[in-house]
Amino acid sequence: MFKDKEEKTKIIQIGLFIVTLIVTTFAGAEWMTGKSLFYGENTISQSELLNGLKFSVPFLLILTVHEFGHYFMAQYHKVKVTLPFYIPLWLGFLPGFPSLGSMGAFIKIQDIIDSRKKYFDIGIAGPLAGFVVALLVLVYAFTHLPERESIYKIHPDYEAYGLDYAEHVYTYEHYMNQHHDFYLEDRVQDSLAYLEEHGNFENWGYPAFEPWPSYTSTSLGGNLLFSFFEYLFVSDPKQVPNKYELAHYPWLFAGFLALFFTSLNLLPIGQLDGGHILYGLIGYKQHRLVSQVLYIGFLFYAGLGMANPHHLSESMFNELIYLGFLFLCFTKFTSKNRDKLMYALGIFSAQMALNLFYPALEGYSGWLLFAFLLGRVLGIYHPPVMINQPLDMKRKVLGWISLGVFIISFSPKPFNVVEIKPQSKEVKSETPSILSAMNPSPYFTRIDIPNSRPLASISSINSGEEISVLEDSPEGSKN
Repeated sequence: MFKDKEEKTKIIQIGLFIVTLIVTTFAGAEWMTGKSLFYGENTISQSELLNGLKFSVPFLLILTVHEFGHYFMAQYHKVKVTLPFYIPLWLGFLPGFPSLGSMGAFIKIQDIIDSRKKYFDIGIAGPLAGFVVALLVLVYAFTHLPERESIYKIHPDYEAYGLDYAEHVYTYEHYMNQHHDFYLEDRVQDSLAYLEEHGNFENWGYPAFEPWPSYTSTSLGGNLLFSFFEYLFVSDPKQVPNKYELAHYPWLFAGFLALFFTSLNLLPIGQLDGGHILYGLIGYKQHRLVSQVLYIGFLFYAGLGMANPHHLSESMFNELIYLGFLFLCFTKFTSKNRDKLMYALGIFSAQMALNLFYPALEGYSGWLLFAFLLGRVLGIYHPPVMINQPLDMKRKVLGWISLGVFIISFSPKPFNVVEIKPQSKEVKSETPSILSAMNPSPYFTRIDIPNSRPLASISSINSGEEISVLEDSPEGSKN
């Protein structure tokens, strides 16, 4: 079918790009509208779907420029590499599973890189090229902000509160009312299904409504560059979208994600782009030591709050699992199990001690997965090279600038999970456990995330016009 392996690979790469463009457009439409392609009464329309290109095009443009920065620099140094492989990932066909449409892209290096200069040049070209495009995207985003009232198209219920909606909608009462509305719809649907099956309402009942002890929402964290753009381009701070609603603004969201992935790549650890850059700057021995220190610090911050002496689990079960997780994170840090255990115990004890005196201190458990990938799979060390000549001054300056880009792009808590309890607007999530690192609250409801809602039962929502029919039906258990 294909003339050779290279032709087959190119067909695969083109196919992956097309699929990634399609599904990121799906994802963009979902985030922009708060709707689903498949679920609910009001699904995404054709025009809304096309509007998803406002997210997918800038997002993939930044990603593509990043990867081709690596590619063309490798070509310049006569290092054989492949064209980018895009990674599509869209979960919109599952209710309550939002996604970005892509997990990024990568190129395969098919040659040995024999010098610090080549590693440095290839490593730095991608992030800097992508960062320049991300800056242009953000400039456009902040200079073309829509009117504040545009949020009413996504959340019509906000209009009742006016432009001060933020004072009302991020409260326990508002989330509870939403929960109750869905409960009533499910109750009516359940009653209609019972009526269709039995022909009467005798012995029908439905559990009474019970609000959850807390509700959880998500917001995007800030970084220095975002704050600078807000100050530079937005004369009225109120014009900046609320942090809970930022994902509905495609250019801003694409720019934020670009900075997020740029900062991830620029982490100066192992063989990430930032690791290649730091290796070029300081060499093998110094890089090994710095990479160890940075990894331990990164892991310490990510897990801070997981072992809190003020909130221990029963029999310290969660804490022991977390300790085992830390042990696994040092798989490629050292080959000796005794040393892995000592490092794990050291971090665990230091976190316990810090939380003993500062109980409210928390890191960001979302980083634990990435720390695990670094320590268990990718490794934190950089391979040596045959030509170990130091970089020239121009490259050194460029290298330190790239590390500055990392600092201004990095969000310590890029995706904040906020627990909302009675009589409060925002409360930090309870101290997480290793079992809930990706879902810090047991009552997690992604109310503002497309394709989801807090469920009172497993019934699907049907027409809400008949909600009042059975609001006074007797409670009890359905036969």
